[in-house]
Amino acid sequence: MRIGLVCPYTWEVPGGVQQHVGDLAEALLDLGHEVSVLTPCDAETELPEHIVPAGRAVPVPYNGSVARLAFGFRAAARVRRWIREGAFDLLHVHEPAAPSLSLLACWVAEGPIVATFHTANPRSRAMAVSAAALRTALEKINGRIAVSEAARTTLVEHLGGDAVLIPNGVAVRRFTGGAPLPGWPGDGGAIGFLGRLDEPRKGLPVLLEGFSRLAAERPGLRLLIAGPGETGDLSERMPAGIRDRVVALGRVDDADKVRAYHSVDVFCAPNLGGESFGIVLAEAMSAGAAILASDIPAFRRVLDNGGAGELFATGDPADLARGAALLLDDPERRRKLSEAARAAVRAYDWPTVAADVVRVYETVLPAGPAAGPVTAGRRDPWAPP
Repeated sequence: MRIGLVCPYTWEVPGGVQQHVGDLAEALLDLGHEVSVLTPCDAETELPEHIVPAGRAVPVPYNGSVARLAFGFRAAARVRRWIREGAFDLLHVHEPAAPSLSLLACWVAEGPIVATFHTANPRSRAMAVSAAALRTALEKINGRIAVSEAARTTLVEHLGGDAVLIPNGVAVRRFTGGAPLPGWPGDGGAIGFLGRLDEPRKGLPVLLEGFSRLAAERPGLRLLIAGPGETGDLSERMPAGIRDRVVALGRVDDADKVRAYHSVDVFCAPNLGGESFGIVLAEAMSAGAAILASDIPAFRRVLDNGGAGELFATGDPADLARGAALLLDDPERRRKLSEAARAAVRAYDWPTVAADVVRVYETVLPAGPAAGPVTAGRRDPWAPP
C-alpha cells in the first residue's frame, strides 16, 4: 500500500503529534508499505528521504498554546503537487481541525482519507468557532481515529461523528537500553523531567517548587531537566542554596533523551492537563523508570490507575514532594513500578498500534473498478461550498 501521511505542525520543533507521525511512518515502512510524509519544515532541516518539506511554518495561537502551522495559497499548491505526484492509495491526515496542511489536504484530495485526532480539550474555542467552516473538509474523511477517549470526546462534542480508539504508539525497543549520563543519578538521588520548559501545562513550576521542599531536607538530591525552551531563569526560581543542584540540558537528541530516562531514580510528569495520552510518559515507561505523575485522566489510564506509576494531586507541589520522597526512600517500590511500567507499555508498542491503524486503512480502501490513487481535485480550497 502507498500511504501519504500529513503532519500539520512544523517538523523541527519537537511535539507529540510530530513524534507520532514520524514513528508511525517508520512502523508502516517496517510492515512493507510505501510511505511519504508531508510536513511544514525549514529548508535547512535534515530529513529522511520519506519526509517531504512543505515550507516554513508560522507561529499561531491555537488551543491555548502556540502552534507552528503552514497555511495559505503557497502551502495549498505544495499539498496539491505532493498528492498529484504521490499517487497514494490513501491519505492519513493528523489533526485536520488545525489550520494547516492536514486541513488543506482534506479540501484538495479526492479519494480515501483517514484522519487521526489528537487534541483533548473539551473547551476548545478554536474548534467550536471553526466547526462550520471545517465541515466541508471533514465530510470527506472516510475513517476517523482518536488517540484517547479524551480526544474522542473532544471530536464528538465539537465536530460530531465518532472515531475508532487507537492509542499513541511508542518505540519500546528504542528506550529499553541506555547508559546513564556521566555522574547520574548519584548517591543523593535524582528526579527527572522532560518536556517543553516554556509551556505552562507541562507543569514545570509545580515540580520546581516540590523539588525545593525536598532538597532542603536531602543535601545530595538533584533535578535533571531536559527539553526545549528558555532555561535562563531556572536558577532564579530556586532558593540560592540549591540552584547548583538543578541541571538543565536544554533540547536533547534521541540518544541523550534515552540516557536521561536512565539517569534518574524518579521520573516526574507534573502536567496540569490538556494531555490526550502523554508520549513522554510512555517513553519513560519503556525505559523502566519509576514514575511519579499528576493525576490527570490520560496519565491515570496509561499508568493503569496507579499500578504502573505513582500519582499525585495535580498542581500540588506538597503532594508531589510527598510522593517523590516515598519513592526515593523505597528502592523495592521503584523496582516493582519499573517492572509494571515495562509490562503495561507493551500495549502501546508501535508494531501493535500500526497493525491496528492498517486495519482502519483496509476498511476505507475501495475495491474493484473503483480502486485508484488519491487525486488532487481541481476545486480551490478557499472557494465556497
